[in-house]
Amino acid sequence: MHRLFTATILLAIAFGSPLHAQDASMPITGLAQQLRWNEPAEPMRIVGPVHFVGTRGLTSWLITTTAGHILLNTGMPPSGELIEASIRKLGFKPEDVKLLLTCHAHVDHVGGLAYLKRVTGAQVVALDAEVELIQSGGKTDFNYGSVPEFQFAPVQVDRVIHDGDKVTLGDVTLMALKTAGHTRGTTTWVMNATEGERSFTVVFADGTSVNPGYRLVKRPSYPGIADDYRNTFHTLAALTPDIWLTPHTEPFAFDAKRARAASDGVNAWVDPEGYRNWVDAQRKKFEAAVKKESAPRVSAADKRSVAAR
Repeated sequence: MHRLFTATILLAIAFGSPLHAQDASMPITGLAQQLRWNEPAEPMRIVGPVHFVGTRGLTSWLITTTAGHILLNTGMPPSGELIEASIRKLGFKPEDVKLLLTCHAHVDHVGGLAYLKRVTGAQVVALDAEVELIQSGGKTDFNYGSVPEFQFAPVQVDRVIHDGDKVTLGDVTLMALKTAGHTRGTTTWVMNATEGERSFTVVFADGTSVNPGYRLVKRPSYPGIADDYRNTFHTLAALTPDIWLTPHTEPFAFDAKRARAASDGVNAWVDPEGYRNWVDAQRKKFEAAVKKESAPRVSAADKRSVAAR
């Protein structure tokens, strides 16, 4: 399979997207269409200051504060204008966005970063281990760096943060946790949100997916990748969110929760058990990948020998 097509389908497979045999030759533009990555979606408030302004398949989060706003994740390159329109549709001004954050720097989550930085004039804030990837436009990615369709407009990072640092704007504070593996600097963000008299811990979780093509044991994709994943699962398992959100809409059942929110309000998004089950399932997938890669290879001759017995 051509490397471009191989890399194209891997990013979606990593999030459990329903791919079929015919997708093996689908370029990323076709894949994005199938998975609704660039399809407009109705923006909405989730809880407190957290608003969804993403597309049908990818999430972008507008977090409003008393001193301007924060935007987390910017979708594919064509999605910048869609996100801008969604912010305005909710009654906010893109020009009031002061900080641009990301969970990880793959094209489907930072593709619109350059556009939105230009529109908003906001500062780009990133974990130290992700800075090079963002500023290279994806060219330093350990798995997709040489694939043109996975590259994006390079963006200068204005503020470099580290694992455990807090980012505060107005009355909102987010804590950045390094949950590396999927990329070297994948970041999970944690904040508190208030709805009426109730307070909720909100986690924007990321970093668990092991894409086909990643090497964890033999000739690892980068030194320490398996340890990074294990640290990620340890970090995520220690969190106890009331509400959890991910860069893709599928893992946390966005569509189903959105439908329930029409009648149940914020309670539709409260799902601590779903979070625990997701982390556990992702950890098992990781360990299965390690086990498969660690298994001794059986040569064709050995297979024929076994079959002949």
